[in-house]
Amino acid sequence: MKALLDTCVIYPTVMRQMLLRVAAQGVYTPLWSARIIEEWQRAAQKLGPEGVAQAGSEAAFLRLNWPDAEVTWPASLEDRLWLPDPADTHVLAAAIAGSADVILTLNAKDFPRNILAEEGLSRADPDSFLHGIWEAQPDLVVKAAQEVLAEANRLSGETWEMRGLMKKARLPRVGKALAIQPG
Repeated sequence: MKALLDTCVIYPTVMRQMLLRVAAQGVYTPLWSARIIEEWQRAAQKLGPEGVAQAGSEAAFLRLNWPDAEVTWPASLEDRLWLPDPADTHVLAAAIAGSADVILTLNAKDFPRNILAEEGLSRADPDSFLHGIWEAQPDLVVKAAQEVLAEANRLSGETWEMRGLMKKARLPRVGKALAIQPG
């Protein structure tokens, strides 16, 4: 399965790390475009120079570790597409060009299911997507989440609880599932 990651699911660090750590275990292939990465970089400017530098190094890390994830397309593809927000047609074009099965986004209203279905695509929010993977392969998601939690604790100097970290990352169903996970 191939999933196109919209900017809004790449920019929050914990959400991005959860999605990519699960992908690294072979569950799905992540995709994005240069424009999606550029949007992430622009959004990071709100965090100041340190945020920009961190986002730049993380984007370089993504490209290094996922060299085939970045898709391109001819302008004619984007020109034929329509979405309620014209600024999002590049996301749909990237998904089509990458032969994605699903667009992972938090912006459901901007990606109507009927329009996506015409292109052989669906959409999912990251929480539902990861929760579905947890239902099928709980150990895989637990492993990814433990790695993300350890990294969050290391970087923040705080001690996060799994459910709280996932809730803050807009992954509440995953957090609840992981909180009741035995062991």
